[in-house]
Amino acid sequence: MAEFIGKDRKARRAYGFDEIALVPGEVTINPEEVDIRFKLRDKVFEIPFLASAMDGVVDPEFAIAMGKLGGIAVLNLEGIYVRYDDYQTILADIAKATPEDATALVQKLYEEPIKENLISKRIETIKKAGSRCVVSAIPQKAERYGKIAQEAGVDCFVVQSTVTTVKHISTSYQVVDFKKFCKSMKVPVILGNCVTYKVALDLMEAGCDGILVGIGPGSACTTRGVLGLGVPQVTSIADCASAREFYHKKTGRYVAIIGDGGMSTGGDVCKAFACGADAVMVGSAFARTKEAPGKGFHWGMATPHANLPRGTRIRVGTTGSLEEILYGPARLDDGTQNLVGALRTCMGNVGAQNIRELQLTELVIAPAIRTEGKLFQAAQRVGMGK
Repeated sequence: MAEFIGKDRKARRAYGFDEIALVPGEVTINPEEVDIRFKLRDKVFEIPFLASAMDGVVDPEFAIAMGKLGGIAVLNLEGIYVRYDDYQTILADIAKATPEDATALVQKLYEEPIKENLISKRIETIKKAGSRCVVSAIPQKAERYGKIAQEAGVDCFVVQSTVTTVKHISTSYQVVDFKKFCKSMKVPVILGNCVTYKVALDLMEAGCDGILVGIGPGSACTTRGVLGLGVPQVTSIADCASAREFYHKKTGRYVAIIGDGGMSTGGDVCKAFACGADAVMVGSAFARTKEAPGKGFHWGMATPHANLPRGTRIRVGTTGSLEEILYGPARLDDGTQNLVGALRTCMGNVGAQNIRELQLTELVIAPAIRTEGKLFQAAQRVGMGK
């Protein structure tokens, strides 16, 4: 319900992950017996986790490793891997830069033109290794890069920008027709990002197979500070999931909701699913893996923007292997490792046999969920007190 924030001006209350909690179920299930598979059109993935299309997270080698572990890694077709044939030196330069110089350096390095032959080369490298390949491009490049990627054997194509709408107005460049684009692609198409019921519904009606939900919650994103845009993830996912249910009842076609950003722990991931997500896209958790190309650093997709960067380079460190982050064993007590195990255990405790049942879990507004009874953890800066 909206509240007055001034004369004749209302604002709706929105919620983030730290403000809600899941209620345990009346029946519990063995975590090893729950079904967490993720389906995107005719493709089934063993785990509902996507690694963000960020250069500090996903390179071809990481994509291969993620694919072999059952997940999805999205390669950025606007990034350094299609600008430089030998990108290791570039990654090292970004890692060595001081915090004061990092953004300017990234902007300069991304001035190098994209080489279209490298798009095919990167896709073929991932496919030859036996992993599925998923790539991402901005709307203005979607049609051109979509054709190249499809010919190279890509398994799924993501069209992603800070804010994506079907009704985009521009007189300076050709606006992509999403309905035409989705129909022309023979592989599943994911569109994003959005945070509202109406835009989510518009994107579904354009024919996409999945929608990315989240504007500004990522750890390396500064959109909310630079532009003032964003809706907390709990409300965003719930609103877009409601659009999915309406669209499914209306057409019989199910479009996946993918929560993108704002999840740093297993608890956040579980809450995203309970709010209505079918899968989650995570950046910083995977940027901390030994396999991540960022060498302990992570930067937002809009960091290289020449005129108005909406991301920054942050140090996340390296805490474990990709397998440990996904499947454990967890060596840290903060919920940042064994994300799959956390999801399975949560589902068992709320009595959900699959993701669709997890989406029906009872939620409570709980602003004290992270602080109640955690005095010693907070004082000692361990566990949930960090």
